Amino acid sequence: MELVTLDDIEQAAARIRAFVLRTPLLPAPWAGDDDRPLWVKPESLQSIGAFKVRGAFNAIGHLDESVRTRGVVAYSSGNHAQAVAYAAAVYAIPAHIVMPQETPDVKVAATRSHGATVVLCGAGQRERVAAEVVEETGGVLIPPFDHPDIIAGQGTIGLEIAEDLPSVDTVLIPVSGGGLASGIGTAIKAMCPNAKVIGVEPELAADTAQSLSVGHRVDWSIEDRNRTIADGLRSQPSELTFAHLQRVLDDVVTVTEDEIRSAVRELAQRAHLVSEPSGAVALAAYRKGPSPAGRTVVVLSGGNIEPALLQEILAG
Repeated sequence: MELVTLDDIEQAAARIRAFVLRTPLLPAPWAGDDDRPLWVKPESLQSIGAFKVRGAFNAIGHLDESVRTRGVVAYSSGNHAQAVAYAAAVYAIPAHIVMPQETPDVKVAATRSHGATVVLCGAGQRERVAAEVVEETGGVLIPPFDHPDIIAGQGTIGLEIAEDLPSVDTVLIPVSGGGLASGIGTAIKAMCPNAKVIGVEPELAADTAQSLSVGHRVDWSIEDRNRTIADGLRSQPSELTFAHLQRVLDDVVTVTEDEIRSAVRELAQRAHLVSEPSGAVALAAYRKGPSPAGRTVVVLSGGNIEPALLQEILAG
C-alpha cells in the first residue's frame, strides 16, 4: 500500500493555500504546567469551523476539471459535509451530501447553507446511500478520510506546527477515521523526528486504541460508537488510514465523557475558544496525563457545537 509522503503534503499546502486559513499556534500559559508548556492549534477558526476544509479543497482541487464539473458526493456526520459543500460552492460545482439522521441540526443547516443537497440516512448507512447518490448523479465521491488527497490535505496542519514550533516534543491529535492523525503524524515524523505523536479517542469509541494494541482493525458496532458525546469521532479507520496510524502514532490515549466536557469548558473559559466535544479530546488527554514532558501541542479540530449543548456544558 502506498502511503502519503511529506512531498504529497507540501504539494497539498500549495494547492489549498488560497482557500484555507493558516491557523495560529497559540501559547497557553493558562495550562499551568511548567514541565509541559502547551500550545493550541485552533482549527475551529477555519471558515467552516473545522480542519476538514483542508482535505476537501485538496481532493476537489486535485481533480481534473472535466471530472470536477460533474459535481461531488460526500458522506459525513457534519464537518466533512460542510467542508465539501463549501469547497464545491467555491468551485461552483454541485454537491450532494449524505448525513446520518442523528447529525446535530447546526451541522445539517450549515451544510445546506453552502448550497449543497443534503440526503439524510439511517445509522450506519452513509456509505451505501452515498454510493447510490454517485450512481444517480454521476458525481465524484470525496470520502471523509479514506483517500490520499484527504490525508495529505489534513497533513498541512502538521507542516504548520513543525514550522511554527520546530522544537515540539509531543502532538496530541483526535482520532476517528484517522485521516487527521495520519496526515499530521506523517508531517511531524518527517520534520520533527524526535517528537511523539499521540492519538486521542473517547473511551466509548476506542476502536483505534484496541486495533493498534492487537495489530489489526477491530470493528465496534455503530450503536457502541454512537454513545459518545464526541459525534465527530464515531468513525473507524480504513485500511489506508490504519496503515498510516500504525506507522506514525506512538500511543493512543482514551478519555471519558466527563473529561471531554471539562475540556470543552476549559477551552471556552481559559482560551476563549469554542470547541465541539470532538475538538476538545486532545486537551482532555493533556489534562489526564501522564504524557511526556516537553513542549506539547493539542489540535483543536473543530468548533461546531449545538448552542444548547455548549450552554449545558458551560453550566456544568
